[in-house]
Amino acid sequence: MSPYRQTNFPPPLKQEESDKEKPAATPLQTNQPVFQSQAIMKVLIINGSPRRNGNIATMLLAMQKEAEQKAHAVTFVHIADLNIRPCTGCMKCRAEGRCTLPEDDAQKTLRLLDKADALIIGAPCYWSNMPGQLKMLFDRIVYGLMKNNPHGFPYPLHKGKRSVIVTACTTPFPFNIFFNQSKGTVRAIKAILSYSGFKTIGIIQKAGTSKHPELTAKELSKCRKTGRRLFCT
Repeated sequence: MSPYRQTNFPPPLKQEESDKEKPAATPLQTNQPVFQSQAIMKVLIINGSPRRNGNIATMLLAMQKEAEQKAHAVTFVHIADLNIRPCTGCMKCRAEGRCTLPEDDAQKTLRLLDKADALIIGAPCYWSNMPGQLKMLFDRIVYGLMKNNPHGFPYPLHKGKRSVIVTACTTPFPFNIFFNQSKGTVRAIKAILSYSGFKTIGIIQKAGTSKHPELTAKELSKCRKTGRRLFCT
């Protein structure tokens, strides 16, 4: 089974069909894309947690549902399902604009990111940072996120795209901020997205999961509201 799960991509139209006037959608056609004044966005969601059914995945799924309700095209990726070799630090990708390692899921994920209009990325706090699997992906695709100009300064390759960061940690609020726990995870991911050109329009943090592992209705509501902000075109 492919680790890349896609939803709500409208089927391609034949040439003779594309010129015909399409009837207006009815309320019963809720499983079909509804083309209104807003543009259809391609959204990439990356679950950077090793757990497929943890708090991170649950929060990401809440935002996925918001996207699907607006008929946006969503691809959901679980980092734990991907086959990614670690970066060897050869630096050839910076000069050649491609990774010289054999093709694996790192290059495939980058192609999805290239096509995406928006990115939602979730990661639990590991030592005030992101999990190693997610960091390994970012290391492998750096050449597709930013380049250096002739003066050596970085310039982004995804300028104008929007993003949301989701994280969770066992440290309770407000110590998750004071001790740079979830704050450190957000800072690390946001720095990569910023250098890549993404504008982070929302950050969601779930603190104190050791004593309060379940997501509250308020926390899930915040996920949905943040999703609506991201998908507002």
